[in-house]
Amino acid sequence: MWNEPRPVPPPPKRVWRDHALIALLVPAVVLEGVLRPELPRPVVALTLVLVATLWWRRARPLLVVVLAFGGTLVADVLMGRPDDTHTAVFLLILPYTLGRWGSGREVLAGAAVMLGNVALSVPGPADLVGAAAVVSIALLAGIAVRFRVRVQQRDREQVKLLERERLARDLHDTVAHHVSAMAIRAQAGLARAHKDPDAAVEALKVIEAEASRALAEMRTMVRVLRHPADLDPARGVADLAELQKGSGVPVDVEVRGDLGTLPPPTDAAIFRLAQESVTNARRHARRATRIHVLVTADGDRVTLRVTDDGEVPAPGANGYGLLGMAERATLLGGTCEAGPAPGRGWTVTAVLPRTA
Repeated sequence: MWNEPRPVPPPPKRVWRDHALIALLVPAVVLEGVLRPELPRPVVALTLVLVATLWWRRARPLLVVVLAFGGTLVADVLMGRPDDTHTAVFLLILPYTLGRWGSGREVLAGAAVMLGNVALSVPGPADLVGAAAVVSIALLAGIAVRFRVRVQQRDREQVKLLERERLARDLHDTVAHHVSAMAIRAQAGLARAHKDPDAAVEALKVIEAEASRALAEMRTMVRVLRHPADLDPARGVADLAELQKGSGVPVDVEVRGDLGTLPPPTDAAIFRLAQESVTNARRHARRATRIHVLVTADGDRVTLRVTDDGEVPAPGANGYGLLGMAERATLLGGTCEAGPAPGRGWTVTAVLPRTA
């Protein structure tokens, strides 16, 4: 607790509640002074001064506590423990504010000042224990709110982190799919440009089409981020046929079972996993002649299997694509595995629950 810093972000200096509170307390203190003529005028004046310190209770919580509790203690000593104003109950706001906004050192120092005031100014053990308990409860309430807000802030940061990871995966899936197709066609066009200029022109047309699709998808993502209430439905199993439109190795898509009632997260994940698998196959499966995408609904789970008949790529570290695929499946309570197929080719298998 000693090294505990002040909360972040810092507190607001003044809010409308401060104005309302002081506007109510000032006439209340004056009215009490009028209705209780036995109260010494200096006590009423001191109470009004302490009301004014509420302006700085968040920005300088320890200073305000020292002024308030130290001032009342000095008044007790100089005036022989005069009667207190009933409106001075507002001073209980100060230990709460200290626990809520003070640093660890300020909280401990302020607690010592407040409990010292109670010990020196409250007569009788019963009243002493009661007063100390009230001050301590107010202080602990502020500390409890402080840590509850901190937990909420951490939860919000975790949600933001997960959202950034999801956006990174979606962006990678979108860009990698189209850029890979453009790279493949560019390589093919360069290889045949000298012998067959028409093939180079055709490759440029395909590259233009893929670039247009990539830009369209990225604009869609930007529109979703800017207008979350108006976003279009995410692509899912019904859109798998789009994977057949890309250039390069032909893609066959097959869907088995009832997939019309998939939850949106699972539906979107199936499409993204299939898209990334097809992209990887077109990029790395040398001499492949086909890519087969199979989605099967089986009871309470959905299985995606993407296979190709190309050469197995050389062993190496998994790229971000495979890592992102595994993370996407894990977040939905499923699995995603990739490895050589029996005999020839590469297989990606993802199993996701039907419920999300």
